[in-house]
Amino acid sequence: MSNCQRILGLLKQLNASYPNYNMARHISTALDEYGNFWGLSDKELLFALEKYKAELEMDYPHKDDEINDIVKDGMDLDNILKEENGEEF
Repeated sequence: MSNCQRILGLLKQLNASYPNYNMARHISTALDEYGNFWGLSDKELLFALEKYKAELEMDYPHKDDEINDIVKDGMDLDNILKEENGEEF
């Protein structure tokens, strides 16, 4: 299978798995790190899309209470670090 066919297949998978995202968003986000991508080879484009797909699959939505706990812990990070180092505060 050629890289071009693999790219098209990957774009179809992304469209099926993430129907709320349009193709332009997938492509733009996948190529965000490349700056000027006009000279990108099919192999490099395929790699960028595969990496992007893997990142999407690893990222999952968090519940609001989980996010609030993370923010709360971040605001108290100084005390948490002092506590871990055995310092009194």
